[in-house]
Amino acid sequence: MFRRLEFVRHTWFLVLCTGLALFVGMDVAFNVTRNLNLLPAVILLGATLVPVTFVVYVYQRVQAKDVPVGAVAVIAFLAGALGLLVAGLLEYATLRELGFLGLLGVGVVEECAKLVIPIAVYFRRRYTSEADGLLFGVASGMGFAALESMGYGLVTFLRSQGAVGNFEVTLMVRALLSPVGHAAWTGLVCAVIWRQRERAGRFVLGWPIVGAFMAAVLLHTAWNMTASLTSRTSIHWIGVELLGLIAIGLTSLVLLIRRMREAGLRHPSHFSGTL
Repeated sequence: MFRRLEFVRHTWFLVLCTGLALFVGMDVAFNVTRNLNLLPAVILLGATLVPVTFVVYVYQRVQAKDVPVGAVAVIAFLAGALGLLVAGLLEYATLRELGFLGLLGVGVVEECAKLVIPIAVYFRRRYTSEADGLLFGVASGMGFAALESMGYGLVTFLRSQGAVGNFEVTLMVRALLSPVGHAAWTGLVCAVIWRQRERAGRFVLGWPIVGAFMAAVLLHTAWNMTASLTSRTSIHWIGVELLGLIAIGLTSLVLLIRRMREAGLRHPSHFSGTL
């Protein structure tokens, strides 16, 4: 029984518990006092709790000992900020010009934007294993997801005219879904990019990389299309949306787990344990 509870000693679990306690405490204080000075802290903790925990979890699972924790944090922040900036500027034009097809354009823009910082690290040739690439991709995706969730949380709060429950639900739902979204898609692409270089011994752009990127874009687009059904209020459409998001999320997560396992098999020193 005690062996089954060994996860409580892992860093990711401690991060989750500590962050959750801080978020709940800050959220309660905000609800009691209605002090708007606490709002940024509530949004920050709510948007980053799951992303930070998941990055720590992946970091431990692949055991990327050659990658400093600070480097992962910097990559997550820079990739998230730059990715959000690029995506925000390009998506505005994309949505205006393409209309419904803008959902596909958003997928392409965001998946490209999240790759900017990881690719810059890739060409430095300092971190070369597939496990490193997967970690950078997950960090980049989570940095992007966290900053994006902060924006959605604030917009929800303003549009609901200060209804606390609405933005709390927004933060919670987006945080819980982030590992099967941005993190999985960018992690998949980066893992394949690093893997192909390992196999070829040099930079190469082949069909496996193109296929991984196309898979990420299609999953991203399918997710956005399914999520757009929220405008429909019938129980039928709500059920379709829920089942669709579950299917897309599970597919994304399975692809990421497969890459984690294969990276581990190629690099025993970078991976331990089972998922």
